[in-house]
Amino acid sequence: MPSPVSGNSLTVPLLLALASILLALGVVYVKHQNRLLTTEVERLRTERDRLDMEGSQLQLEEAALAHHARIETLARDQLGMSEPRDYVVVEQPKKTLAAPLDASPDKRPR
Repeated sequence: MPSPVSGNSLTVPLLLALASILLALGVVYVKHQNRLLTTEVERLRTERDRLDMEGSQLQLEEAALAHHARIETLARDQLGMSEPRDYVVVEQPKKTLAAPLDASPDKRPR
């Protein structure tokens, strides 16, 4: 008569117990990875916000540095520049278009 506790009767429960332990370890690993990634996302969001603020400050600084009055003051004080007192306007004669090469002499612009 076979014994009530044979090798085959313990195989299935042992495999199920091993599978349960492996699945539990998998769940722990996935939760750990999730926490790490959540922390990384928060760190990156904080850095993004900081960089957005820095970008806004740099745009304001650029606008202030490029302001016309500031540039004019720097040109006068540091470079010794000034607006010219006398303006001379020179007009260049208007250029006429050259006649096309295939146009007959009587159709060329005069």
